[in-house]
This record gives sequence, structure tokens and C-alpha cells, in this order.
Amino acid sequence: MPSHEPDRLVRYDAHDGVATLTLDSDHNRNALSTPLMTQFLEHLAVAVADESVRVILLDHEGTVFCSGADLTETAAAREAGQVPAAMLTEVLAALWESPKPVVARVGGPARAGGLGLIAAADLAVCRTDSTFAFSEVRLGVIPAVISATVLRRLSPRAAAELYLTGETFDGYRAAHVGLVTRAVPPSDLDNAIAGYVGALVKGAPGALAGAKALLRRRHETDIRAELAELATESAGFFLSEEGREGVAAFRDRRDPRWVPRVEQGT
Repeated sequence: MPSHEPDRLVRYDAHDGVATLTLDSDHNRNALSTPLMTQFLEHLAVAVADESVRVILLDHEGTVFCSGADLTETAAAREAGQVPAAMLTEVLAALWESPKPVVARVGGPARAGGLGLIAAADLAVCRTDSTFAFSEVRLGVIPAVISATVLRRLSPRAAAELYLTGETFDGYRAAHVGLVTRAVPPSDLDNAIAGYVGALVKGAPGALAGAKALLRRRHETDIRAELAELATESAGFFLSEEGREGVAAFRDRRDPRWVPRVEQGT
């Protein structure tokens, strides 16, 4: 089992063939900090190795599914010339390569890296009132690392619109463009998740792994090689002048310098 940590950021529970990994950093909007991702990878490895587990359920505590990168940690790492993107590549690759089906329960907003987690899952169900955004360009960076999973899901036209505008969209749109499998009313979320999990546990473990391999075969590129390349590209933007200004503006709750100032009439 994963080592016990005093600051538990990911909870693990397994019964009836289902291993549930719950993001439990509500105070930080379940941001993808290094400690959270470390615990997540430990728990995910346990679930994959446990022969009694048939399905892996990705859940969250609190009202936010995942707010993306921990910008406070990112800003501190950047001062040392580093960006903690390498661990996110491990998280996305591990989810994508899991031989066991992964289901994401999205009961709240998701941003940036959180969308990478959703796209890495085999099935994802969200509330219709959940909101999503690829907000990176508004911070002076790009959604590089998560593109390895996200662009395997989104239609090209939708990807162009959502990547370039950074606009917020709801659960209905998320389902329409392929980011999630289904969007359901809030009161139906748990029933929808139970329906998918109940169907998946009936599958033979070897056949489920084989079916996932067939689905992955549609994508010719090696996801780990692609993630490594994207992490390098992401780091360049995070370390750039625009990236520094964008993160600073977000933390200061102001517009970054590149947003045109509208002159007020007299």
C-alpha cells in the first residue's frame, strides 16, 4: 500500500472490484501540486496491481474537480528555472496506459491540467452545470502537456476555438465536443457513474485490457514520447516573459499587460 502521509491529498478506497481515487485538496481547489500528483501515482499503481480491482474511479472532494496546475508552486519552481510539468506527464501516461478502465466523475469545474485528467480517462461523466476552460493562453502559456490526451478527444474545430479563446464552456458543450462521455443533471450524476461502473465490472479483465489496447492502437504516436516533447514546449512558455506576467496577473487579480486598455469616454 502507499506510504502514509500526514497531509493526505488523495484518498484511496477499493471494494466490489472498484478502486476509487479521490482528489482531496479542496482547500487548494484540487490543484495539481507535486505532493498531490505523487500520492495519486502511488495509489494508481496500487489499483493497477490489485487483481481484485476491475475499474478505477477518479473522484474529487469539494465543489471543484481540479483547477489545474498549482500556480503558487509553479511560480516558486520557475524562479529556480524549473517547471513541475514532468510529473503531470507521468500522471497522464499512467492513466492513459492503465489496463483497467478509468472513469472520471466530474462534479464541478475543471481547468487546464484538470481537463488533461478527464481526457485521459476512458469514460467521463460531468454535471451539466460543470464548467471548463483551457485558460492557458490567458496566462501567457499553452495547453501543451494535456494536449497528448485532450487532442485525442476533441474535434479539431472545437479544439481550435477552445484553445485559442480560453472561453468557459459548460457540461453540455463538453459532451458535444467529446471531452466527456455524458453530461447529466446534478441529481443524476451518481446514478450515471454507477451505471457505467456496474457495466464495466462485468467485463473480463483480460478482455477489457485488450479492448483498451485496440482503442489506443488508433493513435500512432507513442504517448510517452509525445508527452516528453510537450513538457519541453510547455516549460519554454512557463519560463517566458509572457508566462511570468500571466501568472503574476492571475495571482494579483488583474489583467495581464497584453490585454488592451479600453479608454473611458468623457
